[in-house]
Amino acid sequence: MPHTEIEKKRVLARVRRVRGQTEALERALEAGVDCGAVLQQIAAIRGAVNGLMSEVMEAHIREEFGQPAQSDAQRQARVREMAGLVRSYLK
Repeated sequence: MPHTEIEKKRVLARVRRVRGQTEALERALEAGVDCGAVLQQIAAIRGAVNGLMSEVMEAHIREEFGQPAQSDAQRQARVREMAGLVRSYLK
């Protein structure tokens, strides 16, 4: 999770943008808009979510790896956690 006020504001702005795009998609589906336009909107939402994920993941990496680990076990736990996050992100 972003910890500075600037990071929080940026992430919240992205979330609000995603919400707006999702609401626009819902309206398009309700109106029976052409499939091409719907697919474009879905692609835009996917891009926005990927940007959000990237920003939060970057903040987490800075937080976790910006300081030396206290022990080898802590370092290994950090790496395992990050590998799991990256795996889930790439699915």
